[in-house]
Amino acid sequence: MKHLSILIAGALMLCTAACSKNAAVTLETVKAEVGELSETVTATGTVESVTSVDVGTQVTGIIDKLYADYNTVVTKGQLIAEIEKTLLEADLRSAEANVQSAKYTYEFNLTNYKRDKALHDKQLISDYEFQTSQKEYEVSKATYDKAVADRVRAAKNLNYAEIYSPIDGIVISREVEVGQTVVSSMNVANLYTIADLDNMQVIGNVDEADIGSVKPGQRVTFSVDAYPDDIFEGSVTQVRLSPTTESNVVTYEVVVATANPDHKLIPGLTANLTIYVLSEQNALLLPAKAFTFRPQEFPESKDLPQPGEAIDHSTLAADEKTVWVVDGSRLVCTKVRTGTSNGFMTRILSGLQAGATVATDYNESSAPANSEEMSSPFAPKPPQANKKK
Repeated sequence: MKHLSILIAGALMLCTAACSKNAAVTLETVKAEVGELSETVTATGTVESVTSVDVGTQVTGIIDKLYADYNTVVTKGQLIAEIEKTLLEADLRSAEANVQSAKYTYEFNLTNYKRDKALHDKQLISDYEFQTSQKEYEVSKATYDKAVADRVRAAKNLNYAEIYSPIDGIVISREVEVGQTVVSSMNVANLYTIADLDNMQVIGNVDEADIGSVKPGQRVTFSVDAYPDDIFEGSVTQVRLSPTTESNVVTYEVVVATANPDHKLIPGLTANLTIYVLSEQNALLLPAKAFTFRPQEFPESKDLPQPGEAIDHSTLAADEKTVWVVDGSRLVCTKVRTGTSNGFMTRILSGLQAGATVATDYNESSAPANSEEMSSPFAPKPPQANKKK
């Protein structure tokens, strides 16, 4: 049994020796290339109209005419509905009659007041008679002022019977029918909801772990399920500081503005957002592993570039690092100044030219050996091996 163990160990040593003789070491490299350095944050949100107005009436009455329906395109100042005016016109005529009556009374009492004042100044009438005349004049003046105000209110209510669109937009909701009575109380009775679909916004919910890197002005792309092949562009306009907690997950609202000239985006759509928290164009880039590469000695690999003298890292500034550049048969330690990084790629500000070849790692692989070297001397040989040629 002892002799069998020795034979097996010897076979393993022969196999290991044969494999090591055929080991191949190559140098992995990358080229410094100009490209876009980006880092993104993803979120979901809801599409809304930037401007959405509930159009209502401030007077009570019966809907007489409707000039707009769902999806009607309206312009600012366009007549979109009318309320039956008979009672409102009667109120205006009554208010005008009250103004006329109050005016006559006021003018009469004013004349009496002026006459009695002149007589009182000459002490021809008593103080009581003058004070009575003065009171009737002041009361009639107040009554006349009130009648004028009531006439203004009645005229305004008559104008309110005609409802106009306050903005340019599209009717996305109609709440009434012709013949329906609308009652104005503390709240305005809504007739339509009009939205400006030319300018939309997405209210996105960003996780608390990512909200620190989201800033106004950052570029955003998003898609909606209604148009899966379309990518829409926008930008962050506001980061709202009020948190929302649901199922122990804290999110913050981010407002993304986007143009909508073809009106594909409609309120209520769910959007999948990609926020570019880092986006730099025409940047000279290297992968992060290029800065951690350190040369090694492989005596059996004669074709590898040989490393030169390394740079002392203690002499580097905070934004400086070293990379090993392949220069023919040599590895040259080169100092570069770095900029922003997304964790995978780093921008090179100076010290390196585009197209330079930079070492990143060594790759060790075993080359296939011939069958005689790889075979064990103790393994049984195939039948044809014993045949003489």
